[in-house]
Amino acid sequence: MRGLMGGLYAVSEWIMRFAVTNILWLFFNFPIVLIGLNALYAEQPGSGVFALIVFSVLAPFLFFPSTAAMFSSARDWILHREGSSLIRSFWKYYKDNYKNSMLGGLLLTVLWIVWAVDYNYLSNVNIIFMFAFFIMGVILFVYTINFFSVMAHYHMKVRMILKNSLLITLGSPLLFLTIAIGSGMILYVSINGPMFLIPFFTGSLIAFISFSAFYRLYLKLTQGADKQK
Repeated sequence: MRGLMGGLYAVSEWIMRFAVTNILWLFFNFPIVLIGLNALYAEQPGSGVFALIVFSVLAPFLFFPSTAAMFSSARDWILHREGSSLIRSFWKYYKDNYKNSMLGGLLLTVLWIVWAVDYNYLSNVNIIFMFAFFIMGVILFVYTINFFSVMAHYHMKVRMILKNSLLITLGSPLLFLTIAIGSGMILYVSINGPMFLIPFFTGSLIAFISFSAFYRLYLKLTQGADKQK
């Protein structure tokens, strides 16, 4: 298909990819989403703390495996490897990556809990502490995103995935800024803009942009290594 109709078909296909994958991601996180919405609209004091505790318990078993599957799906789009249906591919990646994503998610969840507690208490001391822990949170966010990208692209043990994710996070300023700024803009527009972005596009857009930036770095590194041989 060429011309206007071909362009419209391509756009509609990409919209369907983002929307279906994002809905699948939310579906696999349904208990977390339900508790989060309840905490958002609940008027009882302490509901936010309860939601945070439940999320911390469920995240390694639901959030991390489903997000790993979403990044693997985004990898297929970027590498033009769309074989089976979106639902079948998502389910396959969910099962294949479940153990590694769950084990890595246990460590990352602990890191996020430590950061959240420290930020909550120490950021009120003075603005320097608040700024320092904000930067730490951004670094941890980018590290978490890179964890999913490395897992989607390589077959490694969890320890190596975590190690390589850290090296990429600290060793590539351009990738760091791309993920931080790109994800920040998507989250800002999703929260302050049209609400339909969150259930249909937010997660899958972040996965697509983040893995695209990661894959560009991967190609650059491999081409540089080939030239040195």
